[in-house]
Amino acid sequence: MKLKLLLFAVTITYLSFSQSYNPAMPVSKSDLELTSYAKDSTANALVIYDYGNSFVDNSTFWLRVQIQQKIKILRTEGIDRGEFEVKLYKGKSSKEKILNIRGATYNLENGKTVKTEMTPDAIFEEDNEKYILVKFVLPNVKVGSVITVSYETHSRFMAKYQPWYFQGPDPVLYSEYNTSIPANYDYHIKLVGGIPLEVEDRRLERNCLTVGNGGKADCTVSKYVMKNIPAYKPEGFTTTALNYTARIEYELNEIKTFDGRVDKLSKTWANVDKELRTDSDFGKQISKKSLVKNLLPSTIAAIDDELEKAKTIYQFVLDNYKWNGKFERYDVSIKDLNKEKVGSAFEINLLLENLLSSEGFKVFPVLMSTRANGLATKIFPVLTDFNYVILKITINDKDYFLDATDPYLSFGELPFRCLNQYGRLIDFEDGSYWQNIEVENHSSRQHRVKLSSFEDEVFSGIIESKYSRYHAHNLKRRYDENKQDYKESKINTYSDIEITNHEVLDFDKTNSEFNEKIDISLTPEYIGNKIYLNPFLIKFFEENPFKLQERTYPIDFGYKDAYSYALLIELNDNLKVVEVPNAINYSLPNKSGVFIFNVEQKDNILTVYFKVSFDFAIYAPEFYEHLKRFMNKVVETQKNSVIVLENQ
Repeated sequence: MKLKLLLFAVTITYLSFSQSYNPAMPVSKSDLELTSYAKDSTANALVIYDYGNSFVDNSTFWLRVQIQQKIKILRTEGIDRGEFEVKLYKGKSSKEKILNIRGATYNLENGKTVKTEMTPDAIFEEDNEKYILVKFVLPNVKVGSVITVSYETHSRFMAKYQPWYFQGPDPVLYSEYNTSIPANYDYHIKLVGGIPLEVEDRRLERNCLTVGNGGKADCTVSKYVMKNIPAYKPEGFTTTALNYTARIEYELNEIKTFDGRVDKLSKTWANVDKELRTDSDFGKQISKKSLVKNLLPSTIAAIDDELEKAKTIYQFVLDNYKWNGKFERYDVSIKDLNKEKVGSAFEINLLLENLLSSEGFKVFPVLMSTRANGLATKIFPVLTDFNYVILKITINDKDYFLDATDPYLSFGELPFRCLNQYGRLIDFEDGSYWQNIEVENHSSRQHRVKLSSFEDEVFSGIIESKYSRYHAHNLKRRYDENKQDYKESKINTYSDIEITNHEVLDFDKTNSEFNEKIDISLTPEYIGNKIYLNPFLIKFFEENPFKLQERTYPIDFGYKDAYSYALLIELNDNLKVVEVPNAINYSLPNKSGVFIFNVEQKDNILTVYFKVSFDFAIYAPEFYEHLKRFMNKVVETQKNSVIVLENQ
């Protein structure tokens, strides 16, 4: 990259911001005296005012975007908010411009407001083939400062109208976006995120744009406002932030020229289906018997049972082809895959489609977007939203989703990256449609502990563990790749117990379960003749994963989840139960989850039972406080439960 000084003196004379100046920008003494934000005590900075104005210039016909911001620095970690970056895109014949960059820092010194303006030498450009990155740094920024910045960009690229992000890493008191869009530009407009608009006004402005030969265009003038917007803070159990960050996006649908011509840019799904049918990387790679002729052994082709046959074909692909870790939808060649035995997800799964369809199965590819790639828009077709393909097959009236990239998945299981709500099923005969992608069954983790002997102040017993579905995948992989390392890591996992023997039971990497058994010894805590024992030799949750004051996006586990734990203590003649924890039965709203904890004695067996179940794969943000309280109870129970026994 080439680093050079931006010619600030030239740009400062190019435009004036007087017409878009807003009285909210001046910095008041109360702004400077602010020390915290009541609604978010952890905020590093607070955006007091965020303003945008986008319109097409009446003389140049470029898209002009005017930006103004006022930000309060609350903590040391927020000082870097005084560093700005603006990306300007470059095309073959044009590039975006930035103009009239202004910035200032305000501090309170000895009770007086001191303003320090940004100088030209604080503005730089980094230039590469695809874009120009403009950077500028405001002076004298520290905790307590208020900074203001304004600039304008010019762009000839109207295919994507300037989006607007209401939400970012800091809370925002007020965010306003104004647009003026000529009627000859028709955009699909999408509001992303779950935060409602405070203001959404639209009006028609006549003859807002004048072109040569007396042509005029009306404009749709819009104003969007959000207030008191919480920061977007990343936390576990979610997909990419792009799914949920509050913003407005635009996708150009069509352009109407002044001579009456209409250029249609966006497509219908019927158009896309036709395009995909003839696509050399997709349609021409599907249901082609010639691509897989004589590939399957005759023993597989001879299987009569449909489900068994489909499973065997699926396993054939897993055993003979390896995924290269790539997702690309382009340069797909099943012919090359058959030669190299290594290929992309598209190549491997479309090979599986060919093998299944060649044996008479009704199977469909499902285009989808992975969790890290974001949700595909349903408003209009955008093929670039899709970065992955899986298959749907129906056998004996039951649907199965298939992906042959991972040898540790069972038939009908998808990689976790594919649990992203829905995809587009491609049916070239009857037309494509949206297909929900849901995991029906719970994935579970179960531990059954039995302490059957107490001699010389030491308990002896066994732990039997069963992991199913998504809890089993990684364990199967780790064990299969290095059994010795796996066993050693298991021994090091439990610091409070001694493992005397470890055994994995009936290992099969294609099975949806992973089962193991360990023999243990445990030395409990003694005070006098009393034994104090935390019954949770294995803890599911060391801490509450939900820590935010407010979360505006869903809690996405990907699948339904269940944890169960049982401890059985055989009480010999010398052991007497003195004290046990209280029982708990706690539920999430709408029967969406349950936490059960119970201790009971029957004859000479003391049984501890613990169960946590999350019965939704995805919880709406409204559940967040409920989930936080729920998990607090779970973690507290695991950490602080004590059984008191007396050794007589």
